[in-house]
Amino acid sequence: MTLPAPDPLSLSGVFFDGRTSRDRAATLTVSAGEAQLRVDGGLETRWAVTQLRIDPPVPGVRRVLKFPDGSRFETADDASVTALEARTGRNRALGQVRRLETRWWTALGALALTLALAWGFVAYGIPALARGAAKATPRSVLATFDRETVQFLEDGGYLGSSRLSAARQAQLQTEFRRVTAWAGGGYPYRLLLRDGAPEDAPFQLGANAFALPNGTVVMTDQLVALARSDRELLGVLAHETGHVTHRHGLAGVYQGLGLTLLSVAVTGDLISAGTFAAAVPAALLRNGYSRAAETQADEGAGRYLMGTYGTTRPLRDILARLDREDRNADESSVRGGSRTEDLLQTHPGTAQRLRHLRDIEARGR
Repeated sequence: MTLPAPDPLSLSGVFFDGRTSRDRAATLTVSAGEAQLRVDGGLETRWAVTQLRIDPPVPGVRRVLKFPDGSRFETADDASVTALEARTGRNRALGQVRRLETRWWTALGALALTLALAWGFVAYGIPALARGAAKATPRSVLATFDRETVQFLEDGGYLGSSRLSAARQAQLQTEFRRVTAWAGGGYPYRLLLRDGAPEDAPFQLGANAFALPNGTVVMTDQLVALARSDRELLGVLAHETGHVTHRHGLAGVYQGLGLTLLSVAVTGDLISAGTFAAAVPAALLRNGYSRAAETQADEGAGRYLMGTYGTTRPLRDILARLDREDRNADESSVRGGSRTEDLLQTHPGTAQRLRHLRDIEARGR
């Protein structure tokens, strides 16, 4: 069965010859695969429809059809041009866009969907990518992060030499080795004991402990002084080794600084890793960890304390004490304009953490 030929299309508009700016009244008739152009009621030109180029529609602007010799035909008859596009299969994708543009509620819905997808990517996509990149980052890059970060903190005056006695430092190093033997993971763990409040420091780390991606754990003299027993310090150290084994710190750096640093994980570029390592302190000390990361690290620390001492109280006690110190420091900083970066500012949700540690102890009994 032969389908009937479509009805001819007749469009009124103006013609430009492509050489001058003069416009002339014209009629374009499309029939049987041929476009017939009449200008000023007399001049006639014929083109194959396949030779026409139809510009995409622009709201408020006449439709434009261009001919091979550089001339063009413009018309306000959008419906006929749209019908011609449908017949010839031109601008199909752009036609869908145009239909969306003419339906404001659809456009608003598309905008809302776009914003929701963007939020979902930021809230879930980037963290997932960061965790995957952290797991895939080569050990050589982790070592560079640790080395460059420690150098940045020391050269910048954030950390000073420890004032603890050599005997006390040796004792803490021995106890730290007990924790790392339990933590495992094959990392080259090392404990750096440092003064967290040197003179002329840009800000005071104060009573603090934090882990770097390759197993370097920094603990300040001020935290040692705050602790009432080494059990409390071992609870903190067990918590920090949990951040190492789960690569929380590295994932936090990637997430906080965006996709730029993800290339380090993919390429293993040590120069880039060293360049970006200066951003690690801000990511670890000021941005902190997610609640999920803190819960996971506390879970490990709780298991260590239950297995070693039968209670999670040592970590709970020092966290509660740090909480009180934090509130006092906040009041002092408001009055004096100073700021102290402490362990709780990098580990939010203290009350929730204390409840979790009590739950761990209750489960372990």
